[in-house]
Amino acid sequence: MSKKELKTYLLGLSKPQLETQVIDLYDRFKEVKELYDFTFNPNENKLMDECKFKISKEYFPVTGRRPKARRSVAQNYIRHFMKLGVEPTLIAEVMIYNLELALAFSMEGKTMKEAFFKSMLKSFQEALNYIYDNGLFLKFMSRIEKILDHTLEQQWINYKGFEMAFEKYNDTN
Repeated sequence: MSKKELKTYLLGLSKPQLETQVIDLYDRFKEVKELYDFTFNPNENKLMDECKFKISKEYFPVTGRRPKARRSVAQNYIRHFMKLGVEPTLIAEVMIYNLELALAFSMEGKTMKEAFFKSMLKSFQEALNYIYDNGLFLKFMSRIEKILDHTLEQQWINYKGFEMAFEKYNDTN
């Protein structure tokens, strides 16, 4: 069904029929419920606390299990926050926080695979792009520079890629 067909269909419904449809969608689909819950009660601090806790568990589990260090956990939150329309500063905060945790994790000297470094570089590039596009570069500049410094100090195999990504945005700023 196209958007035009949907509009035509919805315009043909009475107000009670439309209300019934929206309530049915709210009951059936978790995403619709979350969107309305966030729209009418945007408790961003609660969302951020939950998000940061789950990301930190990836690198530093509370239980005795082995750390998984998956980039996908943070990426899923970032996509979810974008869908909800969370403030761009908070989305950028999650992006930077994930990188900072990855650096703290690698500081412990555990052997990591090349895929870990590759995925963190991708996260760094995406964070820089998002931060730059939303005019937040100066706000996050010191944390970005610290991330860059730590990749060099820890001798990440792809620290040159981090430098190149940073220079791309730092030169335009």
